[in-house]
Amino acid sequence: MNIRVLDIFCGAGGSSAGARLAGAQIVRGIDACELATATFRDNFSNSVVETRWLGPSSRPASDMCRGEVDLLLASPECTNHSPAKGSRPRSETSRQTSSYVVNFAQKLKPRWIVLENVIQLRDWRGYKPAINELRNLGYNIRAQVLDASKFGVPQTRRRLFVLCDRDTEPRDVKSRHRLVRPASDAIRLNGPWASTPLYSDMRAEATLRRAERAIVALGKGVPFLIVYYGSDGAGGWQSIDRPLRTLTTLDRFGLVTWEGKEPMLRMLQVEELRRAMGFPTGHAFNRGTRRDKIRLLGNGVAPPVMKAVVETLVRGRLR
Repeated sequence: MNIRVLDIFCGAGGSSAGARLAGAQIVRGIDACELATATFRDNFSNSVVETRWLGPSSRPASDMCRGEVDLLLASPECTNHSPAKGSRPRSETSRQTSSYVVNFAQKLKPRWIVLENVIQLRDWRGYKPAINELRNLGYNIRAQVLDASKFGVPQTRRRLFVLCDRDTEPRDVKSRHRLVRPASDAIRLNGPWASTPLYSDMRAEATLRRAERAIVALGKGVPFLIVYYGSDGAGGWQSIDRPLRTLTTLDRFGLVTWEGKEPMLRMLQVEELRRAMGFPTGHAFNRGTRRDKIRLLGNGVAPPVMKAVVETLVRGRLR
C-alpha cells in the first residue's frame, strides 16, 4: 500500500523526512514561513507546497478531497507551550494551532494522524477538547512521549506524539536501538571551522565559569560542549560522550577543543546540528542565514523518531 502524506506546519520537513524513510509518499506540505516552505520544496520536489497561515477557520485547499491522503502529520506551534519561553506571557492564539488538526481531519478523513509537540501540550486547557473531537470523528488515540536519543539520534529530545487510527488501537512505539549515540557522532572535532581562544576579553564571565567547571571535571585536553547562550540547570556544560542536550531555535552550543594547552572555542555548525537532529544525508538546508537554518532545525522533528512512529502506526502496510 502506498501511504500518501499531508504534512501541516511542515517546517523544513523533519516529519516528512521520517515518513519518507518509512516508505510513505509526501504529497503536500503547508507552513506559514516562506523560508520553511522553500526548504521543504527543495527536499520534496514532487510535492505540492503551500505557504499560508492556518487559523481557526482554515481548511484543506479546495482541490483536496476525502481519500486523497492516508496520513496527516501535524507539528503545530510549540513556543507558547514550551518551558523554553520562561515566564514571558503565553499566546493562546499560538496554542490553539493544535486544534486546527481537527479541521483537516473532518474534511479529508485520513486513516491515520500523528500530532507532534512538546510534552507540555498536555497541560494546555485545549488539549483534552481537541483529543475528544478527534475521538468523536472515530479515531482511536494513543499519546506517547518519545526521546530521540532512544531512536538513534545523538540528542536528548523528548516530545509528545499523539497517534490516531480510525480502524484500530495504535500500538506502542518502541525503540529498536540498543546503543545511545553520543554528541561526538554529530560533531567534527577536526572540522574546517575556525576556533578562537576561550580566554578572551570578549567572553562573558558566565561563559568562562561554565567552561572552567568542565575543565575541573574532565581535566585539561578533553573536548567538551558549553551552553554559550541562555541558562542551563545542569552546570552549563556537557561531555561529548553523551547525547547532545535538546536543540532549540537559538545558536546555543559551543565546542571547546584544545591546541596544546590552549582551550579553543567555536559554535556548533549547521551541518553538525543537522546530524544531531538525525536528518538524512542530502536533506538540504540551503536557504536563509545561519540563524535562519538553526531556527528551522530547532523547530524540527527528528526524522528517525517519526520514521519509527509511522512504521508502527501503519503496521506494515507500506510497500
